[in-house]
Amino acid sequence: IMDGWLEFGLVILCGLAMVALVVFVEQAQRRIPVQYAKRMIGRRSYGGTSTYIPLKVNQAGVIPVIFASSLLYIPALIAQFSGSDSEWATWIEANFVTGDHPVYIVTYFLLIVFFAFFYVAISFNPEEVADNMKKYGGFIPGIRAGRPTAEYLSYVLNRITWPGSLYLGLIALVPTVALVTLNANQNFPFGGTSILIIVGVGLETVKQIESHL
Repeated sequence: IMDGWLEFGLVILCGLAMVALVVFVEQAQRRIPVQYAKRMIGRRSYGGTSTYIPLKVNQAGVIPVIFASSLLYIPALIAQFSGSDSEWATWIEANFVTGDHPVYIVTYFLLIVFFAFFYVAISFNPEEVADNMKKYGGFIPGIRAGRPTAEYLSYVLNRITWPGSLYLGLIALVPTVALVTLNANQNFPFGGTSILIIVGVGLETVKQIESHL
């Protein structure tokens, strides 16, 4: 009985730690300062304000995890429908059907990292942001407008996407680790897509309430 309560306590502590980690990373952002030069139009002066570009550590959200898990279903699906007893079908069934196999875990992790970078690459265009800033007289202090600004934004984005993608991969692998270490079932509640969606929806709801208030 004590062993059961100990495991239960460990699972609850693990869940609270996961929620705290997800909230911390989802809220984390790198704020790049942007200064707008003053412009005289007639007798009025425009600009002269300072703002920032918020670059989130995890810009992709839960999308890389969904993409990676969906893509990993395809080999097992092909092997199932082919119905052949060939070597490749047997290898797929041995390595990609059960979620606790090392090949599956490594492939899953690498796919999540890849899709995190892929999503950031198609959703944020540093050249376009730099051109818009230049058009409206904006600049990052210490960085020349135009191409150097785009290169700086791309450099910062790559640096903050690395921890974001690794965090997503580790969060997604929590159910697998629990499956191996605690002999939990596949529906382990703290980790993976479920906790990311729950915490993400919770944070968005809090933001909406605060904006209405």
